[in-house]
Amino acid sequence: MNNLYILAAAGEGEIISSESTEGATEPITTQDGSNTAGAKEAAPRPLSSPIMQFLPLILIFVVMYMFLFRGPKKKQQQHQKMVQSLRRNDKVRTIGGILGTVIDIKDDEITLKVDESSNTKIKVTPSAISKTLSDELN
Repeated sequence: MNNLYILAAAGEGEIISSESTEGATEPITTQDGSNTAGAKEAAPRPLSSPIMQFLPLILIFVVMYMFLFRGPKKKQQQHQKMVQSLRRNDKVRTIGGILGTVIDIKDDEITLKVDESSNTKIKVTPSAISKTLSDELN
């Protein structure tokens, strides 16, 4: 048994401690709480840092950023790149499901030819183009 534990009722100002029994002299605790023998001082417990306390909260915000902000932004950039790469005679599909051929491209509108026989044309905004079908056919 390495440690000797002393259990006693402590009076006012007394300290109860445990010490190793291997060749050490028994400490004497006085009424004012000071030890007369060379007793080992207990190291103070390190406090957890504030960063470690907020780490789960920080991780939640990072994950939320990745899913809520970065994903849609990346998809929007891909859509913008696809719209900028549109050329005349490209086959496209709109978000409403209309299939057409690109006739004219301006900054804020794209003219699509919907029907070959009646020469029907519609004008849509660039954000209405969902997919380029010309790339899939090649």
